[in-house]
Amino acid sequence: MSKSIPNASPPVASRLVSLDQFRGYTVAGMFLVNYFAHFAVCPQVLRHTHDYCSYADTIMPHFLFAVGFALRLSFGRRMQTQGSVSAYWRMFRRMLGLILVSLIVYQVGARAQTWEQLKEMGVWNAIKEPLKREWFQTLMHIAVTTLWILPVIHGRVSTRVYWLLFSAGAHVILSYWFNFTWVNSPPNGIDGGPLGFLTWSIPALVGSFACDAFVNWNQPGTSVFQRIASMTAISLLLMLVGYAFSCGTRFYDVPADKVEMYRSVKLARDPVWPMEVRVRGKLDNATFADLLAEPPFVKPPSHVERKWNYWMMSQRAGTLSYLVFSAGLSLLIYIVFFIVCDLGGLQIPFFRTLGTNALLGYVLHGMVSDAVQRFAPKDAPDWYAYGSLVLFFGINWLILRSFEKQGIFPRA
Repeated sequence: MSKSIPNASPPVASRLVSLDQFRGYTVAGMFLVNYFAHFAVCPQVLRHTHDYCSYADTIMPHFLFAVGFALRLSFGRRMQTQGSVSAYWRMFRRMLGLILVSLIVYQVGARAQTWEQLKEMGVWNAIKEPLKREWFQTLMHIAVTTLWILPVIHGRVSTRVYWLLFSAGAHVILSYWFNFTWVNSPPNGIDGGPLGFLTWSIPALVGSFACDAFVNWNQPGTSVFQRIASMTAISLLLMLVGYAFSCGTRFYDVPADKVEMYRSVKLARDPVWPMEVRVRGKLDNATFADLLAEPPFVKPPSHVERKWNYWMMSQRAGTLSYLVFSAGLSLLIYIVFFIVCDLGGLQIPFFRTLGTNALLGYVLHGMVSDAVQRFAPKDAPDWYAYGSLVLFFGINWLILRSFEKQGIFPRA
């Protein structure tokens, strides 16, 4: 490794059990929230509601964290064995392949009934709605985010930190310009819309930092306990900063005497940079508690009492507070898996099966969900809903386990 580029890439190391276990936990969480939200008995915290960070909202950042971790590791290996040109070209082709897969998985309805209607619609009108909504879901965001961070994934820590800060700043500016209101206007965007990659880069790059810290933990140098302590401190700091950003949402509380006047309005007129009159109105006679947002996983007041804004933790808008907090949470949960699996030598076979075939699990679970839910009404009683959930998990596991036994692991 060149001395002029510190931290350029981690040396070749054996596969980390914790990464597959963490990824398997993430896939299991995805199965849970995507399937069980269908039922009326589903707890609120397992649903996406777009105005705070629920458990359901923590899953996708885990995927991006794992992507950044694995990309840093695999790309560094390819740079060492194949050279930079070959490594970049291979990754570029893989992400183009994942984009094509996402276009097939996220199908849209017929855009026109006749050829004449399609001609009248034109190219932009035909693709603008799928581009904003249907196509930009998890797989597309992973592909685009990977391409966005690819130029710096091999770089030193400082380079990746600057890229993270630039991406976050660009997202705030573009959200102020138009993006927050646009993503939250019908048809609503998904997971931040086409510009979501800017903030999805945050958990992905934090994953790359985790790779640097843990991939060669058993080599001479800084002790593993020092690495755990420093990365735990970083994770807690990120979570605290994310929460601090979310406190900006309190400037959008609606005064009691104006609730009825603005009841039908959901989005704030100034969602990113609150107007001076709004700030002064909040700060006048406000206590410290009045300036604190609800903690993550606690549902805030409805839009009647607080207008939607950029500073709330929103997966739909891909807001800065949400992704900074979730990146820290992903790092903290990964550290737990590292301690249990790589230091403790323990692993859960169920997570291993899901984690080593995450792409297949993602594509498969939607089809299994459709098949099972045809016999599971939304208003099913608790016992039936939970029973169908067990059946859903069982079918997915049996198929993925069969592929695992045969050594079949589809990759984009």
